[in-house]
Amino acid sequence: VTFFPAVLSLPAGSSATFFCNISLENDSELEYSLNWYKETQHSQAQKIAGISRNSLQTKTEKYVLTNHTSAFKMEILNLHQSDSGSYYCGLITFFEPNKVIESNRSHLVVTAAPENTNPTDEPEMEEGSPPDHIKAVLLSILLLAGLVVLLVFGYITVMHRRGGTMPCGGHAEEKPSMVPVPTVDYGVLEFQVDQHAQVPLETWVVNQTEYATIVFPEEKPVTPER
Repeated sequence: VTFFPAVLSLPAGSSATFFCNISLENDSELEYSLNWYKETQHSQAQKIAGISRNSLQTKTEKYVLTNHTSAFKMEILNLHQSDSGSYYCGLITFFEPNKVIESNRSHLVVTAAPENTNPTDEPEMEEGSPPDHIKAVLLSILLLAGLVVLLVFGYITVMHRRGGTMPCGGHAEEKPSMVPVPTVDYGVLEFQVDQHAQVPLETWVVNQTEYATIVFPEEKPVTPER
């Protein structure tokens, strides 16, 4: 009876697999069973599982034994550091039920579970803390809103200084200045001739004729009768 591998070193949480081989002469009709033992320092061997020749598999929550005809696979599931120790198998035949043929010992060392150091794994975020990309989006929105407020405030200030005129075609519309226009009214100015002065007709010349323009206020125009 042989038991291998001789040494196994595995991390916690994994599974350990051993094999037990049996070599018997003329064993075609021989009935036997196989036990699996564990022993630790300062303790006696303890049976942890068993299987008969006619069984295909024996399974518990912790151990699985599978019959592959003269070769038995023995598995320890979900390893813990307390599973460390020496293991071996023992053959029991029906013609010698009180005798156990023991195999060699195999040693199992269960190490601590490795820490997750994969650089591709993202670190766990603190509860209530938003991701970095969400923070960046929020900051961009705040900056954009501040810029829009500044532009609107600047536009209102410029328009207030210009007197509230709205641009049209790139130029401000200018109102025409109101200039008062006087009202001109023409009248007839008559010159009285002294009747006592006897002036011959031939002395009247054209250059003695005079003209005048009189400007009257708009609200009270003075118009002669003729």
